[in-house]
Amino acid sequence: MKDLHSKLTIVNAIGAAVLAADNTPAAIDLQGYDSAEIVLAIGIGGITFDATNKVEFKLTESDDDVTYNAVAIEDMLGLTSVGTGGIIKSLIAAQAAATVSRFGYKGGKRYLKLLADFSGTHGTGTPISALVIKGNGFSNPQANQI
Repeated sequence: MKDLHSKLTIVNAIGAAVLAADNTPAAIDLQGYDSAEIVLAIGIGGITFDATNKVEFKLTESDDDVTYNAVAIEDMLGLTSVGTGGIIKSLIAAQAAATVSRFGYKGGKRYLKLLADFSGTHGTGTPISALVIKGNGFSNPQANQI
């Protein structure tokens, strides 16, 4: 059996919580890894999302952890487009069941940030969690950091 466990590190991008407002994105440092997978878990919507009352998940990248820019479609896997500001997923319709989505990052920047950007009125929160799986480590990573 091949060893995947020793080649991965998992870090929180958005800690599991019921959110009704923007999170404060943490910088995810990809130094020492050749790949990253973003795993987004979303529970049943606290509200019925629409074009005004929505959540947009925005992924940005940086070389220096100071200046962040939106990811481009050519740096992503599992998407057909990236919206303005790095939108990789939008909640704009009823979320009647929990979902899990995954997106690959193949860009060359060192840092990533994932923002859950809330617009409109969210009287009730929505359960959200996001992980970044850093893969193909080449510097003896500590596996399963959360």
